[in-house]
Amino acid sequence: MTHKFTRGLSWLALILAVGATIYAFTGMTLARVDRIGKLEGFGYLYQSVPVVVGALVIAIIALILNWRAGWPARRAALIGFLFAAGFVGSLGIRVAMAADAPMIHDATTDLADVPQFEAITLPDDNLRGLDGPKEWVALHKSAYPDLRSVVLDRSVEQTILDAEKLAKERGWTIRAVDPVGGRLEATAYASYIRFEDEVVIRARPDGADRTLVDMRSVSRVGMGDLGVNAQRIHDFLEDLAAVR
Repeated sequence: MTHKFTRGLSWLALILAVGATIYAFTGMTLARVDRIGKLEGFGYLYQSVPVVVGALVIAIIALILNWRAGWPARRAALIGFLFAAGFVGSLGIRVAMAADAPMIHDATTDLADVPQFEAITLPDDNLRGLDGPKEWVALHKSAYPDLRSVVLDRSVEQTILDAEKLAKERGWTIRAVDPVGGRLEATAYASYIRFEDEVVIRARPDGADRTLVDMRSVSRVGMGDLGVNAQRIHDFLEDLAAVR
């Protein structure tokens, strides 16, 4: 192989890897600031994947050719490889971490008496991708058997006040809060795109100065959430229980 071919292949890998990364980042940023829809912004990322995978393969070939030819374009090949490998690797890790997540986007601690939204209106197609509530319950039980209510040694009012503080610290948008009635509703945000997920926290008396807390987190778009809502509930209730 000539040095000219090796240089050309190296620069092709670099251009494809950097170009696809910029394309994906641009789309996601536009979605983040609501200049385009969230799913449309995610589409930029999705469309970039095959291009970056191709760039990674080309970069590997270019590195091998550079090694054989005395490294005539090592910088272009190496940068292209690093961009492509970083892109593919970060996506691969995210997908692998959520490999066991079910194709649902609504998680809760109480399937028998699901916390309901009052201030927030969920999409009419909240059961999209499912045959009905029974399938959702079955998938939820199988995937998240440990997602349960928590009992706290504090009043209902204090529980909601503590929950409100934690929600604000996380950057959530508070939609409704009723410390006396034991309810908080908020919009949380997921990923760089800032997908909007709706959250309701319900607090009920459970004896003297004890409160039973349930939580629900629902994605407004998409069918599966990669386990984001269940993880949000787990982390939030863990932090709420740790408040002193």
